[in-house]
Amino acid sequence: MVVFVTGDHEYSSEATMPLIAAELEKNYGFRTIVLKSSPDHNSEENIPGLEALKEADLAVFFLRWRRLPADQVKHIEDYLKTGKPVVGFRTTTHAFNYPKGHELEKWNAFGEMAFNSPPGWGGKANHTHYGHESSTDVSVIPEASNNPILTGVDQKFHAKSWLYTTLPDYPSRGSDLLLMGHSVNPNKADAIDHPVAWTGENSYGGKVFMTTLGHPEDFNEEPFQRLVINAVHWAAGKPVPKKWNGAIEMNVPYRTPEN
Repeated sequence: MVVFVTGDHEYSSEATMPLIAAELEKNYGFRTIVLKSSPDHNSEENIPGLEALKEADLAVFFLRWRRLPADQVKHIEDYLKTGKPVVGFRTTTHAFNYPKGHELEKWNAFGEMAFNSPPGWGGKANHTHYGHESSTDVSVIPEASNNPILTGVDQKFHAKSWLYTTLPDYPSRGSDLLLMGHSVNPNKADAIDHPVAWTGENSYGGKVFMTTLGHPEDFNEEPFQRLVINAVHWAAGKPVPKKWNGAIEMNVPYRTPEN
């Protein structure tokens, strides 16, 4: 069972993740559940159904600045403590946004704890991006070219996502880099390339696949679709499919966040 946990103000994860889940069920034999913030994507304090993580073999997270209550976070923590695998997208680097002094403030570093990414937005790691007018040229890191997750993925493709910064200190814990991003039209003259996809082992001992891509238009790109399908197979301990069932119809809109 793959459980998708979604909730973000910006990238329409509550619409992209169900389409990925449906493809996994229809063509690749997975069982899936997609959980969403309630009553809508801007609802930061409620994702019903997280108890489904008790039955999950793989958890996929696409979150942004949630403030879930302790009982809901406990389901996430219990899953992580099993050492089971995780897949994460883009704003999951800053999945939580509890105020200073809150009993759950440590979860603001969820990205680092679970995905070897910078521990939240800004901060000591200066985790930021190169501006909403930019986009990203993506290329396979040569040393990773034989990684099964990259099966059938173009050596180079273009992503709508503006490039997130991670270097020099992240990804952490000896993560294996898969894809590098080069900012196109960055808002800073000193922009450098940063990894946009990696694998590794997190602080709980679980397998990790993380990508800082995830703009809805990225999901229209067949190389990115294939990367995602491959990564789910890899994380779930299944062979990456040699046969590709073709492009997935996505066409989900991007929305400017309300906060």
